[in-house]
Amino acid sequence: MPGIRLRDNESFESALRRFKKKCEKAGILSDLRKHQHFEKPSERRKRKMNAARRKESARRQEY
Repeated sequence: MPGIRLRDNESFESALRRFKKKCEKAGILSDLRKHQHFEKPSERRKRKMNAARRKESARRQEY
């Protein structure tokens, strides 16, 4: 679990923003969303295939 230390004269809002950014980089929120419900193996395969397709098309557009 990521943690932060409050800096001198740092507002709560900016500390919360830093904490959220740290959690996002660690992938905690995406992992939490992924485990909210059971995903059938066929659905997982389909999701991964779609992600690979999107990644490949983005890579082709880049060049």
